Amino acid sequence: MTAFTEGFTMSEISTEVLIVGGGLGGVAAALAACRAGRTVVLTEETDWIGGQLTAQAVPPDEHPWIESYGAPASYRELRTAIRDHYRTWYPLTGAARARRELNPGAGYVSKLCHEPRAALAVLQALLAPHLASGRLRILLEHVPAEVFADGDRLRAVTLWGVRTEESHTISAAYVLDATETGELLPLAKAEYVTGAESRDEHGEPNAPAQYEPLNMQGITYCFAVSYHEDENHVIDKPADYEFWRSYRPDFWPGPLLGFLAPDPRTLEPEVRTFDPRPTGDPLAVNADQSANAGGDDLWLFRRILAKGLFEPGAVDSDITLVNWPLNDYWLRPIIEVGADEAAAAHREAKQLSLSVLYWLQTDAPRPDGGTGYPGLRLRHDVVGTGDGLAKSAYVRESRRIRAVTTVTEHHVSRDILGTHGIHHFPDSVGVGAYRIDLHPSTGGDNYIDVASVPFEIPLGALLPIRMRNLLPAAKNIGTTHISNGCYRLHPVEWNIGEVVGHLAAFCLKRGVEPHAVREDAELFREFAAELDAIGVERHWPAPAGY
Repeated sequence: MTAFTEGFTMSEISTEVLIVGGGLGGVAAALAACRAGRTVVLTEETDWIGGQLTAQAVPPDEHPWIESYGAPASYRELRTAIRDHYRTWYPLTGAARARRELNPGAGYVSKLCHEPRAALAVLQALLAPHLASGRLRILLEHVPAEVFADGDRLRAVTLWGVRTEESHTISAAYVLDATETGELLPLAKAEYVTGAESRDEHGEPNAPAQYEPLNMQGITYCFAVSYHEDENHVIDKPADYEFWRSYRPDFWPGPLLGFLAPDPRTLEPEVRTFDPRPTGDPLAVNADQSANAGGDDLWLFRRILAKGLFEPGAVDSDITLVNWPLNDYWLRPIIEVGADEAAAAHREAKQLSLSVLYWLQTDAPRPDGGTGYPGLRLRHDVVGTGDGLAKSAYVRESRRIRAVTTVTEHHVSRDILGTHGIHHFPDSVGVGAYRIDLHPSTGGDNYIDVASVPFEIPLGALLPIRMRNLLPAAKNIGTTHISNGCYRLHPVEWNIGEVVGHLAAFCLKRGVEPHAVREDAELFREFAAELDAIGVERHWPAPAGY
């Protein structure tokens, strides 16, 4: 017993599948394993399941065909349930209620911009039957502390309560790492990679010349705001405001706290607009980033509640989600560094986001020649925290397993594969589509934004080279720093989690190991048939699907 755990209440739990991390991948994995009849323990560091969709407060980033194909059936069911949540409980206008593809926020980033709590309610409802049956147990506000292994197999994981003096050692046949940063990998001494691989390792055109293990995309503490014209909601001046007010990165066209920022694709200076009183019809918004990226309008881009979609008087303002170039934080990495430095990074990232808000409220230039929008109100209620910032940072990049198959830029780049090219993996277990979108990094890189083509998810990228029963279920699969840029968004993480949860259940049923499912053609055909039956799309529609 350590000094830290002295006085803790300790228990031992046995289950078939342990899922550490309750983000989208973790929830999808839990649903898949439970639906297959397996017992599951799901743990989560915060008090909200849902990861980037809820605790990180990031509206879904999706490809333009998401309403019809290009994601598992269960992911589209999730999206339908979120829309039904609004139709059931919110006073929508008749026109909004009748809209099949209802977009509650009418934001440009997604055809389904919505509040974090709406997604949380739906995810909780999806898991409720399995909690009632006893197949599922959820441990909120728990973090992994120790891993017990016998050779290449994990035997158990100990988790500590974040706010309570309790500790659980959970033994399981399969352990799924669905954490945001691949936290189990170093604890298990599994082989993994961080940061940016060298160009020589995989021959990727956009990789750096040398391996840069601490070069990772920045994190963001998102927050939500509404606007109330004749009110004053100015927050206390953040402690680090003067630093951030004067901070100008070498590769930025002006101060970070400003409406001038690089265009991610061209790196040319681009002026962002900000008007918290939009007058357009929210039903007229076409959320298709392939036609209109929409990121130049900061208020509309990630608007998560559009006042005009609700009956008069129901809501008194739009609500928008601030996840902008202004509050990306890249001064320090948060993984592969000491605890003190990681804590400093999180504190500084929070200070940056609060400084962005204070700047908007007091110093931001207005079209009328004045400065500041004091009527901007920080919406603590929307994100469920005391400080008004999301419960956890939006983490774009994780530790990544050394996998049987590593997906590289060569498998996804449009420049390499051609406009209508798709790299087909014989062991595909899913699909996705998104640009190679890397944000400014801790290594001093500007945006790396490269056109890509729709892609497949190979089973080999979900299999560690050595560990037999430890599986990745989030952004920690076998991608590179470059290819991670398009495998990291909501529908792909859900797809990964669902497949890995089903894989664990399949292996328990058949008495085989995950690697054998890929190596044995008959086993893979059987597993693939089960994925097909539950609506996991493994290939894009012929001939190209886009």
